[in-house]
Amino acid sequence: MSKSIYPISFTINLFFKAKALLLLLFCICISLNSINAQTRKYSNEFLAIGVGARALAMSNSTVAITDDVTSGYWNPAGLTMISSDVQLSLMHAEYFAGIAKYDYGAFASKIDKTGALGISFIRFAVDDIPDTSELIDAEGNINWDKIKSFSASDYAFIFSYGRNSKIQGLRFGANAKIIRRKAGDFASSWGFGIDAAAQYDYNKWKFGFMARDITTTFNAWTFNLTDEMKEVFTITGNEIPSNSLELTLPKFILGAGRKFTIYNKFSVFPVIDADISTDGKRNVLIKGKPFSIDPHLGVELSYANIVFLRGGIGNIQKETNINDKKVTTVQPNIGIGVNIKNLIFIDYALTDIGNSSIALYSNIFSLKVNLDKVKKENPMK
Repeated sequence: MSKSIYPISFTINLFFKAKALLLLLFCICISLNSINAQTRKYSNEFLAIGVGARALAMSNSTVAITDDVTSGYWNPAGLTMISSDVQLSLMHAEYFAGIAKYDYGAFASKIDKTGALGISFIRFAVDDIPDTSELIDAEGNINWDKIKSFSASDYAFIFSYGRNSKIQGLRFGANAKIIRRKAGDFASSWGFGIDAAAQYDYNKWKFGFMARDITTTFNAWTFNLTDEMKEVFTITGNEIPSNSLELTLPKFILGAGRKFTIYNKFSVFPVIDADISTDGKRNVLIKGKPFSIDPHLGVELSYANIVFLRGGIGNIQKETNINDKKVTTVQPNIGIGVNIKNLIFIDYALTDIGNSSIALYSNIFSLKVNLDKVKKENPMK
């Protein structure tokens, strides 16, 4: 090869390598959706992270005891138990040294003596991802000004309804979920799903049931690939994605808990939940096909319903250590909370991302406000 041709060959190789790096990231974003109408494990997994620092500190063991605005996520039957007519909750979290942002907001209101409505919003995203698809032109010229950025983001809008039944202590609820997922301008999807739930109080015991994606949730994906990107997919040996339908199978969550008064104004509230997945064998405590069971436990210590200390154990797995021996691992979580005059609730949790990653623990804060009580405390003059 002559010296005059070598630089051209080098820049062309560099061009394809840069494109390959971009497309590798793109493939990761849409790899779950590359086969038409396919059921996938961990589909819409951003909806399994959890909301509210109280629940996260207790390892997400809350389906039986949730009784506030966050019930729209955990168990919509609990919306009937909110402590005011109108309640608001907010949470912001960052994972992987701030690369991934997780935001949650919810609003709930009683509509009569037996029913309540809730609306929840969730966004999980990685923003400002470099797009180098136009970094090198067809002649091998590099132009750094052509670098753009895009976001890989997941959105969920949850519309919830809870209602008391004629049976004392029994409550029912349901969610309708709209899901929007985007990988820049390259790929996007719309999805829809329904949850069904119930809670039952028996004496001092509380029981809960949540059926997520009870009708099987779907995400309809569409892809916007240029001819140039398709060519690079072919050169790098990757399958060119086509419009597809991703299915999320149902998951059932059972929970139970009881609050005990241990001394004067001190109380303890132990709870246990079990997640029953139906999408095949998972690395959880009880593995099976098609059902796998993942138990997790939490406890809340409180004083006069003002100050709270919380902890939990989850993500119980069998793993192989460096000595090639099977060991059982668990993930502990802790947190605290404070109730300010039954108006404002501030909660904190030190937890991993949804009990499911090897990332470092994150500091999570969440806020809950009884809006109607705040208005009564500060009337307009």
